[in-house]
Amino acid sequence: MYGQNKNYSNQSRESRKSHVPHELLKALLYFDLFDYPLTPKEVKRFCGTLTTIEEVENGLESLEKLGHVKHKSGYYSTTDKEIDAIVERRLKGAKKAEQMLKITKRYSKLISYFPYVRGVYLSGSLSKGYADDESDADYFIITEPNRLWLCRMMLVLFKRIFLLNSHKYFCVNYFIDTQNLEIEDKNLFTAIELTTLITTCNTALNRKLMQANSWTKDFFPNTLLESVSGESIPANEAWIKKIMEKLFSGKLGERLDNRCFRITINQWKKKFGNFSEEEFELNLRSRKNVSKHHPRGFQMKVVTAFNEKVKAFEQKNQITLS
Repeated sequence: MYGQNKNYSNQSRESRKSHVPHELLKALLYFDLFDYPLTPKEVKRFCGTLTTIEEVENGLESLEKLGHVKHKSGYYSTTDKEIDAIVERRLKGAKKAEQMLKITKRYSKLISYFPYVRGVYLSGSLSKGYADDESDADYFIITEPNRLWLCRMMLVLFKRIFLLNSHKYFCVNYFIDTQNLEIEDKNLFTAIELTTLITTCNTALNRKLMQANSWTKDFFPNTLLESVSGESIPANEAWIKKIMEKLFSGKLGERLDNRCFRITINQWKKKFGNFSEEEFELNLRSRKNVSKHHPRGFQMKVVTAFNEKVKAFEQKNQITLS
């Protein structure tokens, strides 16, 4: 798979350069799944081999001459669709994302007030600078150990009661705790999601998160080990938060966390009883130190679609990218 398990230290400069055109194509092919053309800087960021911006620009120019890529207004794509249309779509999506980010900043601050929240980050399409009318604000939240499920339950109840269960600006679908920062699923999809997180609360903890997931460098050796930082606020230490955390300290908090864990797991097993054990583990991973709620199985759908897209491109153009 693209970008995985490469030992760049043992490769000569010429050897690395020979990989560049194919890795540029694979970066473009991935984002073409979403009709999302990339700038040369973005192509470099998501390229699976060490390179320079000059090599990327020259490589894209050569690939365009070969008819493998199209470009418009500084954006590149392998799409068979009209390039003008997808560039216009991206530009409109960027404006919509700017509007949503202003709102999510307020919600991020609100989330930071909840007991045991230690870090708040944005993922999904919004973290890529794109939004449309169907987009949600997806939050990746880091909590205090042994209080993840209590924290999650409070946030979910708030959404259901005060936001009428609206997901638009309050989709809290991934939780880990501060002692479990390494993400178990190590693939192209999760590498992109991690390296594009937008920090909205606690930049310092984000650095620890990126260090714990240094494996992403195997996929994207040109990417700095830090996620995108918005106008990050520090972890909130409001007096009401301190009082609630003190109230739920000790055995009371342990019992409540365990109770919230059992309630949620039982609900999910009833609701998603058609899932196999592997599907449940991948899409609804539920342990004391992690809560993942992705019932649509988007991760594997994207990875599978990408692999199929690469194969189709290889067959059409009689080249090998892997």
